[in-house]
This record gives sequence, C-alpha cells and structure tokens, in this order.
Amino acid sequence: QVQLVESGGGLVQAGGSLRLSCAASGSISSINAMGWSRQAPGKEREFVAIITRGGSTSYADSVKGRFTISADNAKNTVSLQMNYLKPEDTAVYYCRTLGIRSYWGQGTEVTVSS
Repeated sequence: QVQLVESGGGLVQAGGSLRLSCAASGSISSINAMGWSRQAPGKEREFVAIITRGGSTSYADSVKGRFTISADNAKNTVSLQMNYLKPEDTAVYYCRTLGIRSYWGQGTEVTVSS
C-alpha cells in the first residue's frame, strides 16, 4: 500500500509559475517510478511527466520545456515545477506511482487565468 499526498495547487495568472509537491509513504520499495497526470473537466486524464528511480525523466509534448519533474529519494517526495503556465494547463493534477500497481493521490487543482 502506498499513500500519496499532493500540495501546491492554486490560482495563477498565465505566464506564472507553481510548484507541486507529492509525498509518498507506505511500501516505497514497490515504486519503480513516480509521476504526474492531469485531468481537465470533460477530458480524459493525461500523462504529464514521470521520473524513475534512476532519475530518468519523460514529459508530455504539451509541457516539455516548461515543466520540470524532480525527486528527493531521501525524503520520498516528487515535485513538479511548472513555469510559463497557460490557461490550457488548468486541471486537477494527480501524483501517481508506477510499478506492479498504480497508486494515485487525491489531486491538487491548478487554475491558470488569462
């Protein structure tokens, strides 16, 4: 069992920045990678970014160059630095684990105004 708690969401103007954080607890050894997905109203949940235990990262094309995912393995936390935010980035952002099973956080809402 893995528990994930996200924080850092909020309201920001276009062009601004936010930093999301996710703290993991429980069966940490079962986690191969962690990442972020997002879901806007009426849309499917979509991949945003992932980071592996070895530090390899991958990003969705829509956020590449603007978002940066990082991890502090000692603290079991993953962060998502979001810069140059656009209204299209408005969504609930979910932290997730990747492994034998996937676990999801409760989500944190990001609203980008124009």
